[in-house]
Amino acid sequence: MTETVDVVEFVIGGTRYALDILLAREIVEMVPITPVPRAPPYITGIINLRGEITTILNLNTLLGLPEEGRRETKKIIVLVPEAASGSNTGIIVDDVHAVRQVGEGDIAPMDEAMAREAYVRGIIRVKNEENDTKKQSDLIIWIDLQKVIRERVSRA
Repeated sequence: MTETVDVVEFVIGGTRYALDILLAREIVEMVPITPVPRAPPYITGIINLRGEITTILNLNTLLGLPEEGRRETKKIIVLVPEAASGSNTGIIVDDVHAVRQVGEGDIAPMDEAMAREAYVRGIIRVKNEENDTKKQSDLIIWIDLQKVIRERVSRA
């Protein structure tokens, strides 16, 4: 029996990405975000999520990706505190597509240099019949979000 992993599939700049579902606490609709003076560019601001102050990160900025997407489809993926060194953190994405169960055989591992430099855990191959439009790739980039936060946010 092949092992499977559950991931949250989302879109940034027209490209499909995924993160381990164990890192996601919840997905919320975009809400007004309060800017924080003199915050680094990757911190969009903070929100009050049911009484908890949650820092909102701009994943586009952290990963060096272009800003795209319509405001009305943007979502916030709120992470479990363990994913961000114990703090309440969320990331903005252009849209969330699905929770997907992926078999090990559908994940192409990255070579060590690429994984280290690009924060990629692997590439998920999606069967063509699952694609709902021709313009979408049948590949999903599985990012190592904890590594992104640990190396890009903690050092800043």
